[in-house]
Amino acid sequence: MPRRCGRKRGTLAGPNPVDRGKKGSKLHVLSDAQGLPAAAVSGANVHDSQAFKPLALDIPAVRSRLGPRRRKPVKVRADKAYHSAEHLRRLRSRNLSARIALPGIESGERLGRHRWKIERSISWLFGYRRLTVRYERNGSHFLAFLGLAAALTCYKQLTRLTCETRAQETIKAKLP
Repeated sequence: MPRRCGRKRGTLAGPNPVDRGKKGSKLHVLSDAQGLPAAAVSGANVHDSQAFKPLALDIPAVRSRLGPRRRKPVKVRADKAYHSAEHLRRLRSRNLSARIALPGIESGERLGRHRWKIERSISWLFGYRRLTVRYERNGSHFLAFLGLAAALTCYKQLTRLTCETRAQETIKAKLP
């Protein structure tokens, strides 16, 4: 089939079930306890549970200030959409404790204490204009901008933390 000018096509895009079937993308965000993001992209028609597999496999090692380095986090918190027997079995096989709300039984409010960190990470990523509205037809370009946004977010958090520690050190040095 020949390509026509102006026709919307692209990889990592699928018909959006909410927006009259227009093609769109969905971000799936995984973050650490401080909210530093790691993200994945899929088509808008892909269910959240299908994106959980690559995100769970890519959980990075955890840094600890004291003692030996832990290889993985202790708990994984997720939305109701990620609840399935297969995902729970996969997390248990990796010795991870799952805290996923049960659909139809538990409300999502119990996760609210921790959910704000994910929401904050998503808002940090969508603060970049190139990610708010998808302009790129090529999925690899969109993934590159997403990786750049995640790297910039991590860099900003790192510089904020180092500035705070320097300020605390100077205050301690000035005290008699």
